Amino acid sequence: MAGIVAWAAKQKDSPPRSEAIRRLVEIGLKVKSPAKTVAKPGRRTRARELATEAIERIIDPAAAPEEQAQRSQRLTKGPAEFREARVDQPKVKK
Repeated sequence: MAGIVAWAAKQKDSPPRSEAIRRLVEIGLKVKSPAKTVAKPGRRTRARELATEAIERIIDPAAAPEEQAQRSQRLTKGPAEFREARVDQPKVKK
């Protein structure tokens, strides 16, 4: 609370605490934080390898190679409703 009161005191109009909180929340909501980077680049590669192995185990080996590739791609991309929520992938333009 002391930090909020100190921030409000520095403003030209010295807003009351409730108004200062509203303004600080608005400022916080406008700030965009960059996506977190992977600490170890090898982890991403290893995760990709593990996912590929898991997908290859569940794909029907009797299916044609084209069908296997399509199924693998669908499994890798994930359901459409989840793709919209992913922040690590660029948005697809329709």
